[in-house]
Amino acid sequence: MSDEQIIHVQKIPPQQRHPLIFMAFEKLAPNQGFIIVNDHDPAPLRRQFELLHSGNFNWEYLQSGPTTWRVRISRNSSGDP
Repeated sequence: MSDEQIIHVQKIPPQQRHPLIFMAFEKLAPNQGFIIVNDHDPAPLRRQFELLHSGNFNWEYLQSGPTTWRVRISRNSSGDP
């Protein structure tokens, strides 16, 4: 996990965040992941993942506030390529 990409989304314009994250997800092989760092809970992003990739991703909170959220998003081994 230590060599995974870290995306600091708080430094990215809001309209570019979700597309960038989904592009990074599309490039993952099964069992690979990346970490996003944000200044608020990215719950809306998780709901979008549920709609678009239900059952094909893992979402793990590594840090949950109060000022920083770190989430590891990975593709399941059986996830769609």
